[in-house]
Amino acid sequence: MRLQKYLADAGVASRRACEALIAAGRVRVNGATAAIGQSVEAGDTVELDGKPVACAQRHVVILFYKPRGVVCTSEDPEGRRTVQDYFRDLPERLYNVGRLDLNSEGLLLMTNDGALAHRLTHPHFGVEKTYYVVCDGKVTASDFAKLTNGVLLDDGMTAPARVDCISTTQRGDTSFLITIHEGRNRQIRRMAEAIGHRTLRLKRERFGCLELGTLKPGEWRYLTESELTSLRALLGL
Repeated sequence: MRLQKYLADAGVASRRACEALIAAGRVRVNGATAAIGQSVEAGDTVELDGKPVACAQRHVVILFYKPRGVVCTSEDPEGRRTVQDYFRDLPERLYNVGRLDLNSEGLLLMTNDGALAHRLTHPHFGVEKTYYVVCDGKVTASDFAKLTNGVLLDDGMTAPARVDCISTTQRGDTSFLITIHEGRNRQIRRMAEAIGHRTLRLKRERFGCLELGTLKPGEWRYLTESELTSLRALLGL
C-alpha cells in the first residue's frame, strides 16, 4: 500500500494533505524519513511527528451540522470551538471533508476514509453542493444571471451555477438556493461580493446525494448503509 493512502486510511488527513506531510519530512517508516510514493507493508512501523500511526480498522463517515462560530481545524490558537471538539470521544481519528468558514453553517462530512474524502473534494469528480444563502438587499434578475453563467473572481471565472427558490425575507433581503460543483475558498461569499451583495447567512444543505435533513446545529449521525452505497456509486468507488 502507498504510504499516503495508509495515512489517509488511518484518518490522518486527506491523501493530498498526507503527501504534504510526507514531503515536509514529518513521516518516518521503520525509523527512516519517508518519501512520497513509498510503499508500506504489514509489520512496518509508521510515525507522524514521532507518534505511531496505526491503519484504521474501520471506515467511518459522519454527517455533521456545523454551527456558526465553529472552525474547521483540529486546534485553534484563539481558543474557539473546533469541529474536532464534537468527536474527541470517538475511537476513530476523523477529519473534515472540505471546509465551511467560521460564519457558515450546515452539512459537513467527517471521516477517516481517505479515498472517499479525496474524491469528494477533487475537482475532477465535480460533486455538487447546495447552499441556502441570504444576501443583503434586492438581488436582481441580472445579478442571478451572472451567478448562473459564472462571475469573475480574483482566481478566475466560476463555473456555471444553478439558482432556485428565490424569495424575499421580511427585512427585504434576498434568499435563494445555489448549487455549485467547485470548491474554492469562500466561493459563495466571493460570488455574492462580485455582484455587489454581502452574504448575511450561508448554510450548506446538500453535499452530493446527502442532505442535512432535520439535524440541528451541533448534531451529527452516522451515514446509513443506503447512503454509503449511493455515495460510493456517485464517486465510482
